[in-house]
This record gives sequence, structure tokens and C-alpha cells, in this order.
Amino acid sequence: MKAVVVTGYGPPEKYTVAEVPTPRPGPGQIQVRIAAASINPADVRLPSGDFRDAVPLEFPHVPGNDFAGTVSEVGAGVTAYQVGDEVFGQAVPRALRAMAGATRPSLSTGSLAEYAVFEADTPFLAHRPAGLDIEQAAALPTIGLTARALMATAEVRPGDTVLVVGATGGVGTAVIPLLVAAQARVVATATAADADILRALGADEIIGYAESGYPSDVDVAFNLTVPSDHLTGIAGAVRPGGRLLTITYPVPQPEWIGRDDVSLQFVLDMDGTLGGMRDVAELAVRGGLAATIGGRYTLDQGAQACVDFVRRHTTGKLVVTM
Repeated sequence: MKAVVVTGYGPPEKYTVAEVPTPRPGPGQIQVRIAAASINPADVRLPSGDFRDAVPLEFPHVPGNDFAGTVSEVGAGVTAYQVGDEVFGQAVPRALRAMAGATRPSLSTGSLAEYAVFEADTPFLAHRPAGLDIEQAAALPTIGLTARALMATAEVRPGDTVLVVGATGGVGTAVIPLLVAAQARVVATATAADADILRALGADEIIGYAESGYPSDVDVAFNLTVPSDHLTGIAGAVRPGGRLLTITYPVPQPEWIGRDDVSLQFVLDMDGTLGGMRDVAELAVRGGLAATIGGRYTLDQGAQACVDFVRRHTTGKLVVTM
């Protein structure tokens, strides 16, 4: 089969599109013919070598976490899916098994490929409803789970002012409409070129990335992009008694933000306790959750999609169709 292939640690410019053996499902697993996949930070951070001591990869490595496709083969013991089922979801590389949740981990061989193998018994895979198209299904899994987890954790109340740092990314463009639906006032960081997109999503105020321009006394701040050991500037925008939520590594420590009057929470739900892919599908079909797609690529352009994700300013999600 054809896939995006990484043969050693390095930048995405070293990725290629090549033929590799087609993975076959074992007991409890399904093989999926991938229709579309989308790019996430882990797809490029793990092969970069930044985490090689903690999470060593085996090469050749096929990146790709999010996907939509059709079940093409079912392993022994699988009853929830059958050949021909339309499915979508999120699964991390098998190298991340130790970090992938205590129960029912969602692991795969990499979705930037014509075929991939997934664990069947996980909350992070689901049947794709007819009302959710292929591109949205491929773009939504990680950002949908994350946006829902942020909202569930933050407990935003009507009238709250929420600062969204990194608003133009996949999670940011997905969570802004959820904040609007919660009747929050949204202040979002963006470039001038992206301001109209965020206003169309419902943001009340667009500001630049400079911390000197952050508002003061916001009720809640979502950090979606800044490394979590550099959050003092964002924490400074939060009112006493407010909340700061972050989704980036390293896992933050309260003393790092220099504030003991601000609640700091790291949001990462690896067990699906705050909801799984069925919840993402239901909210998407109801019109409450959508992905902003900022670029489309074919599989032959899949390596370039990874380069663009790292080197270019992109808005929303980059989707690769097979």
C-alpha cells in the first residue's frame, strides 16, 4: 500500500510517500481502508525526535492519528464492526501505548496511508453517521474531543469572558462556537488575515499574539499553543479566582505560572471519561461542532502536508484524502 513514511528522526522535509506492507488485523482489531486523514501536532513532533528518550519510535513509521474510512477486514473476536461499515476516529501510534489510557487504548499503525489497523474496543472510534461527511469526519476527532473536554472542564458560565490563545488552529476554531453557544464573550488571538474567519465563528474581539496586548481580568483562558512551561503571560490576563486551561506539553505545574489565585488545569482525556467519538458525532450532526478545513491534499501530497503544517501559518485543519 501507499503511505506517508518516516525512515528516521528528523524534520518533515525528510518524509516521503512510498509503498509499505499493508497491515493486517489481529484479534480485537479492524483494518480500515482510509478515505481521509488529518494532520495533528503529534504526527510531526514524535518523528522530530523531541521525545525519543521517552517515546522511541520504530522505523519505518507511518504518522497519522485522525481518520475516516471503511472497515475492510475484521479480526477475531470483533463484534462491534463488520466489513463495509463507515467509521471514523482517533488513534495514536503504538509507541504511545504506555500513555494511551489505562483501559481500552486507541492505537493504530498510522492513518496517513491507504490502510491502517485499529483496536476495535475503544471509545475513540465510532460509526460515521450519514450526516457527517468524510472530510469533517477526518478533521474532527482530536479537535472535537479536545474542544468538548475543554468545555466540560472549564464550566464556562453565561457572561464569562474567555481568552483563547491559539484560536486559529483546529481546536480553537472548533471551540469558539461552543463558547458562543455557552453565552461567553470570546477574545481570540489571531493575525489580521484570520480575523474575519474568527469573527464569523462568533469571536467578539480579535487581538494580536503579543502578551502585552492581552486583556486583563478574564474569567477563563484557554491555552492551545504556547508550551505549558511558558504560561506566565497568559496567567497574567486571568482575574483572581479565574481559570487557566492548557492542552500543551510539558504537563504544567502550578508554581510555573506565578499565581496562586488562578486555577491551572491540564486537559488531556486519554480514557474518554469526558466523552468519546459517538459524542463528537452526535454534536457534529446536530450542528454544534464543526472543523474549519484550511487545506486539502492528496495522499501523494501527504508529506508536503506535514511540511506545511510545521512551516506555514495554517488555519484550522489540514486534510489528506486518499
